[in-house]
Amino acid sequence: MQGTVRLMQGNQACAHAAIAAGCTFFAGYPITPSSEIAEELARLLPRMGGKFIQMEDEIAAMAACIGASIGGHKVLTATSGPGFSLKQENLGFAVYTEIPCVVVNVMRGGPSTGLPTSPAQGDVMQARWGTHGDHPMVVLAPASVREIYDLTIQAFNLSELCRTPVILLYDEVIGHMREKTEVPDPSQFKIIDRKQSTSSPDAYLPYKGDEDDVPAFVRFGEGYRYHITGLAHDERGFPTQNPRVVEAKQRRLHRKVEQRREEIVAHEAFLLDDAEIAIFAYGVTARSARAAIRTARKEGIRVGLFRPISLWPFPDLELEKLAGQVKAIVVAEMNLGQLIYEVDRVVHGQTRIVAYQKASGEPVHPEEILTAVREHR
Repeated sequence: MQGTVRLMQGNQACAHAAIAAGCTFFAGYPITPSSEIAEELARLLPRMGGKFIQMEDEIAAMAACIGASIGGHKVLTATSGPGFSLKQENLGFAVYTEIPCVVVNVMRGGPSTGLPTSPAQGDVMQARWGTHGDHPMVVLAPASVREIYDLTIQAFNLSELCRTPVILLYDEVIGHMREKTEVPDPSQFKIIDRKQSTSSPDAYLPYKGDEDDVPAFVRFGEGYRYHITGLAHDERGFPTQNPRVVEAKQRRLHRKVEQRREEIVAHEAFLLDDAEIAIFAYGVTARSARAAIRTARKEGIRVGLFRPISLWPFPDLELEKLAGQVKAIVVAEMNLGQLIYEVDRVVHGQTRIVAYQKASGEPVHPEEILTAVREHR
């Protein structure tokens, strides 16, 4: 069925997509530049029987989402850099206790309070490694309003499928821009719900992975009694220091994400078939890169775009293949060097890596990327 064409803001698209994915609970705290997500869901959720709650701070907002998810709800919280920092402890708890939730971080300039109304891409490594310990993380990075809509639904699906938090990471420009957007008919999307246990209450093991390494779920209040703790735990959920049990749990947490690589890892290739130079960019920077590429092509420079859509897991196999085909890769980011280190790790000397980094609170202009391309053609 055909969707509805609307003029939508990025943050608005995120809220509407969350509803389409089955979200019934939002907890958050107002923070620029993500506040429109909360505002929209404060209006939408009560109309369809869902719950919206403004918490006293970002720590409590993350905790409330975890509690609602344990109760069986699909949950969302949205924030920006300072709030994302506060969510990290409870984010780690959700990873370890395998509680599905979606966290949106609309990036702004930092550190600290930084630039509340200006774009940046400085939270990329925090999204992967912000909480402590060994842990997997799924991070998706849209570059348009429609892609925010699509990837919000994908984030919920992956969170439910893997029983893990999923982060949707985009910058202030993508969050606040408005574009003509076709809002798809819900029937166009496959909506995934977490796997429910068929075991009896006496036989249920809340942390025993099935053949896909994901444990079946039972929500609180359905007659099952089980233990949830952030301590290292066994299949029953009880604390343990048994080295074999602890390591088996750690490896299963990673394995349940790694074995779904084909479902999670995604990238866009734009005019790369004959490219001699590749631009590596994401978010709004990738939009500037596209404009730079069009101009460069008119000048006879064969250049293309590699845009990671999943930042984590990183599209390393795809990038490694590209590295053997081009003379240079220009890495353009609105930070002073974050994903460039992943690019360097994957390329491991196959081609030149050129950095274009900007941390002024202004987006990267196409002409700036074009200058870097001309200098290293």
